[in-house]
Amino acid sequence: MSQSPRQSAGRAVPTSADVARLAGVSRATVSYVLNNTEAVRISEPTRRRVREAAEELGYVPHAAARSLRAGHSRMVLLPTARVPVGPLYGTFLNELQWALRRLDYTVVQYGSLGLDGDEAARAWAELRPVAVVSFGEVELTPNGVEILKRSGAKAVITVGPRRVEGTHALVMDQGRVGRVATEHLVGRGRRRIGVVVPEEPGLEMFSGPRLDGARQAVAGTDAVVVPLPLRYEEESANELAGRWRALGLDAVFAYNDEYAMLLMRALQDAGVLVPEETAVVGCDDLLLGRLLRPRLTTVRIDMVIGRRLAELVDGAVRDPEGTPEARDLMASQLVPRESG
Repeated sequence: MSQSPRQSAGRAVPTSADVARLAGVSRATVSYVLNNTEAVRISEPTRRRVREAAEELGYVPHAAARSLRAGHSRMVLLPTARVPVGPLYGTFLNELQWALRRLDYTVVQYGSLGLDGDEAARAWAELRPVAVVSFGEVELTPNGVEILKRSGAKAVITVGPRRVEGTHALVMDQGRVGRVATEHLVGRGRRRIGVVVPEEPGLEMFSGPRLDGARQAVAGTDAVVVPLPLRYEEESANELAGRWRALGLDAVFAYNDEYAMLLMRALQDAGVLVPEETAVVGCDDLLLGRLLRPRLTTVRIDMVIGRRLAELVDGAVRDPEGTPEARDLMASQLVPRESG
């Protein structure tokens, strides 16, 4: 088969000068149009002509060259290690990435498994991002923040249970989730309350604070909290349900709705009545929880939407000398239903 000129392996890489000649404009105009420069007014017909010429030639702006001219990149780095996958966080991350793209940032996810602290910060800094949004799996240090800023990062944003010096912080009070769920159970007269602690890697940053919050909720009462390690597997849930009555538990906060549904089915299969013998509370308010019988009592998390985080990133990039701020990322509210 013959190759078209655009497909030919020997064809020279098109340049902005080629685009300018085809569109009948200057190279500066090509740069303004393809880099979405707002400071220069260019008519829509000219913009359309430049884009059509670039598409016809197969021209793509060189990100590294653009970064050199601007003195910084438009890359926002999202380091990932074992960010929990689920509807709530999936929706949040999708909204964040779409909103950043609309603000003309390039979003890059960086696999950070096996890296920690300053080692991770140095690896991220090598890419010269204009901003880093860290979700807490890798714990940044003040020194790591300095490494990133010296490399050109204008904004470092942390999303997690605590604030790191020098960063804009969105604080996720996971302890509040455990407190809300357990206070509800204590108020319903439950006194031996199990708290599911998932054994899957990467969930410790959520499960630990939720367990601590449950313990805070029973402080000063005659209720007790019993940690329950659980894998997200039927076999693990069935084994736990098989010794449920021996544990003497009359309630469980099951970490989230998915673990709650897994455990509730295992309890029902083992003959444990829900909620008569054991009340069950989940978290995240998933639709499936409303379709169960009994319907699942849960904790609804109202998170800051991704668009607002993208606006925080953009504002911090535009004003890197501004005072770092902290915001509460989420609020927790109990949704009582039939299971507890």
